[in-house]
Amino acid sequence: MITDVRGFADESIPESEAIAAARADAMESGLPVVSTSVGAALRLFALLVDARNVVEVGTGSGMAALWLLSGMGEDGVVTSIDPEAEHHRVARAAFDRAGITHRRARLIPGRPTEVLPRLTASGYELVLLNRDPRAMADYVSESIRLLKPGGLLITHDSLWHDRVPDPAQRDADTVAVRELVRDLLADERFDSTLLPVGAGLLVSRLR
Repeated sequence: MITDVRGFADESIPESEAIAAARADAMESGLPVVSTSVGAALRLFALLVDARNVVEVGTGSGMAALWLLSGMGEDGVVTSIDPEAEHHRVARAAFDRAGITHRRARLIPGRPTEVLPRLTASGYELVLLNRDPRAMADYVSESIRLLKPGGLLITHDSLWHDRVPDPAQRDADTVAVRELVRDLLADERFDSTLLPVGAGLLVSRLR
């Protein structure tokens, strides 16, 4: 009998050497890691929308961007925003190791609320939100402006350490994520679904 469904899913999906090395670097640096099943889902979504331009909020160790790039063509570009210089250092090392050029992985330092408004409207097939639960509503507003019709908005950690389904959990981060999930599922501008993959993926297609 399989009791650890998420663990089984992760172990069933192979990782490239570059992604496995990025995972090791992230763990050594104390940065959050992206589960293999989440990474594989991101790769699949990039393939499905034929993503050429992607925005990522929250660079982390670069693992999510590596998965996304693996589902994009050779001309695909991920623009990743993060205010933490250490995150960019770890991510750039991961990209260099994988042979990803600066042109294909654009790392922009700064607060997402300041950087996102400067990006091209309707210029992206996919936006991935990775950080700041209590700022997500602001990021979503900008994401709608950035996405092409039919583009995907994906929010990671949408189950927030499995706390979102438990109504007794009322800390500020959990409440913010719970409200984001509720609002996006009800938003008529999107077709949305919540996937219990890894830490949770809320996937919304802009109509």
